[in-house]
Amino acid sequence: MKAVTIRTFGAPEGLEVTDLPEPAPAAGQVLITPEAIGVGGVDVMIRSGILSGYGFTEGHIPGSEVAGTVTAVGAGVDPSWAGRRVWAFTGTGGGYVERALASAQEILPLPDSLSPVDAVTLGSSGVVAHFALAHAHFAPGESVLVRGAAGSIGILAVRLAALAGASAVAVTTSSAERGERLRALGATHVLDRSGDDLAGAGNPAAPTGYDVIVDIVGGSELPAFFGLLRPGGRMVTVGMVAGPPPADFGSALIGAFQRSLSFATFSSDVVPLADRQAVRAEQFAAAGRGELPAVVHEVLPLDQAELAHRKMDAGEVFGRIVLTP
Repeated sequence: MKAVTIRTFGAPEGLEVTDLPEPAPAAGQVLITPEAIGVGGVDVMIRSGILSGYGFTEGHIPGSEVAGTVTAVGAGVDPSWAGRRVWAFTGTGGGYVERALASAQEILPLPDSLSPVDAVTLGSSGVVAHFALAHAHFAPGESVLVRGAAGSIGILAVRLAALAGASAVAVTTSSAERGERLRALGATHVLDRSGDDLAGAGNPAAPTGYDVIVDIVGGSELPAFFGLLRPGGRMVTVGMVAGPPPADFGSALIGAFQRSLSFATFSSDVVPLADRQAVRAEQFAAAGRGELPAVVHEVLPLDQAELAHRKMDAGEVFGRIVLTP
């Protein structure tokens, strides 16, 4: 089968299309023929080498979610799964392939109304956005800032906060055009990447502070955003596409001691599987009804994974890039 591996950490040209033996499902696993493969920010971080200290090695196959048809099941798996269309979490890798393995516990049937491309656009990102807001103890009537809102997690955080009754949903993004697209999805205010208000003619000024910040960016500028939190405000970071924050970033929190600010990281790994799957099923159904957007930037062939990563690195992507074998 065709697969994409990381030949060398670093730039996108370190990705390599290669041929590997077709795998067989072990006990508790299913084999899936993907029709769609999600390209996520974590794939870019792994490929770049940012996460090489977390057990990832060269030769790794990126990709954590696929959607397609179950073609074989391992021992102990209900045989009725064979032939069914599913979304699947493949773990921390193994998705950029023509045949993917997944634990039978980590698959979910696709509603007839949801395409495989939309499924991998929503599958992981929607769950992260949902539980990140919960982790921040967001409540209706509070204001939210989504930092790095043009990716699939950010877009869904914007939409979910708006649907849940946020008093304001501000976003940071790189252009006015992206800002208008985010307004159509529920954003009420647009800021530039540094957090400065981009209010113009006919656009109201953004709030001076926010109850919740959902951060997908990280990087050297993260501490500056503590200054945009209201007293008692909470920042939750769910990604670090710009790399880790400065080693002393906590000093900004200590310096604002009397404002009682909070900072937390969030990974959906801490959420019980049953809860993740329940939310994912609800979101798939909502997307099928047209209530939740699956924003797809582009669909590319699997052998153009390098191009997909180039677009990610260049900041060109609005929504999610999807690969198809």
